[in-house]
Amino acid sequence: MSSPSFLSRRPPPPPLLLLLLLLLLLLLSPSPWPVWAQMPAAATPTGTPNCPEACACAPGGQANCSGRALFAVPSGLSRRVRALLLDRNRVRALPPGAFVGAGALRRLDLRENGLRWVHARAFWGLGALQELDLSANQLEALAPGTFAALRALRALSLADNRLARLEPAALGALPLLRELSLRDNELSAISPALLAGLPALEALRLRGNPWACGCALRPLCAWLRGHPPPAPEAETLLCVSPGRLTLSPLTAFPDAAFSHCVRPLSPWDLAVVYALGPVSFLTSLAACLALGSAFTACRARRRRRRRPPPRPLNSGPGWASPADPGSPAATPQV
Repeated sequence: MSSPSFLSRRPPPPPLLLLLLLLLLLLLSPSPWPVWAQMPAAATPTGTPNCPEACACAPGGQANCSGRALFAVPSGLSRRVRALLLDRNRVRALPPGAFVGAGALRRLDLRENGLRWVHARAFWGLGALQELDLSANQLEALAPGTFAALRALRALSLADNRLARLEPAALGALPLLRELSLRDNELSAISPALLAGLPALEALRLRGNPWACGCALRPLCAWLRGHPPPAPEAETLLCVSPGRLTLSPLTAFPDAAFSHCVRPLSPWDLAVVYALGPVSFLTSLAACLALGSAFTACRARRRRRRRPPPRPLNSGPGWASPADPGSPAATPQV
């Protein structure tokens, strides 16, 4: 009988051998985790619950939807999206609640979309938005209250549109807005109420507009004197009308140049006018009614005094009163 030898032993099973090798690699590795476990997470794929459809999302909450021929704001927006890039698409209109779900959005880029219409409630729910770019579109007017919900807005660009008039009610009161770009539009003047609603405004970009240097431009010139624009910007702010002031820079007009203009009514004056107007009208109406009633009563009283006393119903040429002694009825019969 032959003695046992180590050469005759069976090798360990393959699965056990692989497990031993894996443990050996873990022990010899300088890091407690293998290389494949240390790889950084890749960008969130498109179509996931945290990323809008048809967009590419990156760490930090940025959703890149630029240049994807989109006709509407993509669905699937969430509070994790901090920056939404929708430039160079085909979004022609923004309906009410276009950005529902993106309440934490900080930056919104809508450049070069051919945008023509924005509903007054399109930006509702974006109370945290700080930067909004609507440049290079085809906007001709903005509805009142369009930006009223954007109380945290700090930078707004409406450059390169077709705005001929910008109503103060469209911007509303934006207490934190510091930068406003209105370049390359069709504006000829700016309402003083618009500037009054922007107390923190520091930079106002205005070049490329057909400014009419008349009395309506007085508030803007006063603002520019208090906030001088950079030299390259100031040189491009020129009047195109009237004829004698053509090509005159807006920054060259002192307040004395508008001395012939009638100052607009202050808010207090307007309040007094609006309050006294209805009261004075009602008072005048009541006075007229009282005088008319008194005049009518006086005329009726005079007519009563001039009217003769009424005649008896049985009076006639052959009739005598019973009280008359000479009448036949008063003579006693024998």
